[in-house]
Amino acid sequence: MRTISLRLAIAAAVISCGTEPSIAASINIVVLGASNTYGKGVGRGAAFPAQLQAMLKARGFDVRVSNAGINGDTTGGMLRRLNSAAPAGTQLVILQPGNNDRRKGIGGERAGNISTIVSSLQARGVKVIVAERILAGLSQHLQPDGEHLTGVGYRVVAERLLPQVEAAIGRR
Repeated sequence: MRTISLRLAIAAAVISCGTEPSIAASINIVVLGASNTYGKGVGRGAAFPAQLQAMLKARGFDVRVSNAGINGDTTGGMLRRLNSAAPAGTQLVILQPGNNDRRKGIGGERAGNISTIVSSLQARGVKVIVAERILAGLSQHLQPDGEHLTGVGYRVVAERLLPQVEAAIGRR
């Protein structure tokens, strides 16, 4: 009798596991870039990846936006760290390549590196948004160094990216 009860309990557990509604996994977004992705000069919570995450959550998305910005990084550096920065399970990468390649005199590699990053991610099934000109027209929101944004400038960047990200990840 005890064996039959145990078998019935196991069968019930197996059946109930198969009929439970699945819980949607969080959407993993990585923002890959240099200092204006990192949020140089402001707290990490004011950088645009953190502000974008807050905006998406406020709209009901279950998201995690990881900030993979490194001050001074080049597109070559981004390419080299791509697999660790955007690990398995990443659904979307926002690439903000910055201008360090030109500043460091290696601008000729930039377009090829961006292309390789995008094609590598797409081959893995990761959607990509290249935020090449996302900082354009924000001179009124620059820090005194003339290169990095203020918290308000980063908010504007997040607002600009929001519709593109929503389109890429789809509505709930």
